[in-house]
Amino acid sequence: MCGINGIIAKTNRNKNEITSILNSMNDLIIHRGPDEDGLFSEENDTFSVGMGMRRLSIIDLSSGQQPIFSDDKQIVIVFNGEIYNYRIIKAKLESEGVSFKTSSDTEVILKAYEKYGVESFQWLDGMYGFSIYDKTKNKLFIARDFFGEKPLYYTHTEKEFIWASELKSIINTIDFTPSISKKGLNLYFRLTYIPAPHTIYENIYKLEANHYMEYDLASHQTTIHKINAEPQPNTIDISFDDAKAKTKELVYNSVDSRSIADVGLGTFLSGGVDSSIISLCLSQTTDKKIDTFSIGFRKASYDETDKSRVVAKMIKSNHHEFIIDEDDLKNNIHDILVNFDEPFSDTAALPTHLLSEKTREHVTVALTGDGGDEVFGGYNKYYIGIMNKRYTGVIPKGIHKTISRLSNKYLVEKDDKRGRNFKINKLLNAIDYDGDFYWDIISLANTSNQLKEIMKPEYFENNLFQEYKDVLGKQKIETLTDFRLVDKILSLEGGMLAKVDRTSMMTSLECRAPFLNKEIWEFTNTLPESYLMKGWNKKHILKEAFRDQFPDEFLEKGKSGFGSPTGDWLRQSLRKELESYIDTDMLKAQGIFNVEIITKLVKDHLDSKKDSTFRVWSYYCFQKWYKYNFLKQN
Repeated sequence: MCGINGIIAKTNRNKNEITSILNSMNDLIIHRGPDEDGLFSEENDTFSVGMGMRRLSIIDLSSGQQPIFSDDKQIVIVFNGEIYNYRIIKAKLESEGVSFKTSSDTEVILKAYEKYGVESFQWLDGMYGFSIYDKTKNKLFIARDFFGEKPLYYTHTEKEFIWASELKSIINTIDFTPSISKKGLNLYFRLTYIPAPHTIYENIYKLEANHYMEYDLASHQTTIHKINAEPQPNTIDISFDDAKAKTKELVYNSVDSRSIADVGLGTFLSGGVDSSIISLCLSQTTDKKIDTFSIGFRKASYDETDKSRVVAKMIKSNHHEFIIDEDDLKNNIHDILVNFDEPFSDTAALPTHLLSEKTREHVTVALTGDGGDEVFGGYNKYYIGIMNKRYTGVIPKGIHKTISRLSNKYLVEKDDKRGRNFKINKLLNAIDYDGDFYWDIISLANTSNQLKEIMKPEYFENNLFQEYKDVLGKQKIETLTDFRLVDKILSLEGGMLAKVDRTSMMTSLECRAPFLNKEIWEFTNTLPESYLMKGWNKKHILKEAFRDQFPDEFLEKGKSGFGSPTGDWLRQSLRKELESYIDTDMLKAQGIFNVEIITKLVKDHLDSKKDSTFRVWSYYCFQKWYKYNFLKQN
């Protein structure tokens, strides 16, 4: 596990200057790889190129140093991530006469590329971001994994092409301050994160998951290609019992492949279905006790450590439990939020970072249950999506407007409970009679109408998700399969995986997600939707596959999710800071928001007139990012 950086200067630039730039870029991401660094730089008549990396040693501790070169020194690679099937690929190449100098997965990528070219990228099962400079072709290739577990940013200016694992490496290298991207800004204030290919900055992008970029050093032109074809889901004829057995086999195999490490390894155990199954599987693949880690809150309504204790006792793990309170927040919140380098307001980022920090005191790698909901159909929002179709088929549009207005007036929550009233309003506000309801369901911060109210017209963008509809080849998102496909390219890549990567790597902990396995994903996309969601039973087939290994009813227990009581924190320890963000003079100078409306939204939340935790938290996180990056103030 590492972080990578790279630069191509479009004119000849001194090798020492390139090296100095790379050293500075590497220093900014030392948390991603505290064990060692590596550099390559070269100057030519018409351009100069350099690649750097920081390494967190996980596999091949003694000989896996990067960059790694081909035998003739004509091809060089830097790599961030893990390739779980590298031994299988290596055995294939060795049978064809290819020799290796190291035991690292990085060299396997290089040798596979050397023999088979970019076609070999399809073979990789793992999480990764890497760059390969091929002198024989005078080309550079950068690539990102199937789900987008590892980040990869890039920008193309008049003078240079720069790529990096984190935005900070790019922002601190270019010689100008980029402007805010209106598309990125709108995506953030709808979703609480910014999905690829966009960022908060104009002309700085994320390489999309499951894609590679080819950079021609002669013309300085780029082309982007998909790595693996993603065929449209096609239901196969398979019995439920056979599908259940196959599910169990695939999950066990994935946990086994993702437990390869030459360092200490454990699991995040929240007590939910996904992390409990992963922890169970890992415990059964080793003769030793495994380490499990959970985090809870002093506020009882958010604390679910009792569920994780049940599983830890059942699998006889060395269980580590950490309880956090508001003081932990105050000590960490600034560093956690600014480390994302762009606005990010998933409330689970705070506890995820604190759990990672505590876990890193014991192990270097942690398996997580991330992706289980997307792969097996486990989110409440999938219910809401199905309910929308039924609701709009029965309730006339005019009557719905009256119901929605009354709900927003009388079913008002004044505290951050996220209970029945919150869920009813969430459903009613997302209802859409034109078939576009799912985009508002996943808009955790603001719906389109809410965003139009708080943002000035010159910053607001409508029809925000058209490019994603084009990628999916669907203008209406209506089925469970549709919902899961949207989540794969938006919510997973931009939200969940960004959260886990930044918060864990900030502590130099590597997180692996066994459910995020291309083979499992493709298999679940061939199953009847009723196998995934049967009535109100979410993740039906996953639960049934492992039901006999858990106590009765355990897999049916509800779980609120890995959030944090930010609504309370905003009214208490963060109140003064939040109030500074609705200063009239500041807002007018900023010129983004409708001053009167955003001020009322924040004040109503602070005064407990109406709970707007998600909307106000997204606003708070944006202003903290803006102040730190544009006003240069902590």
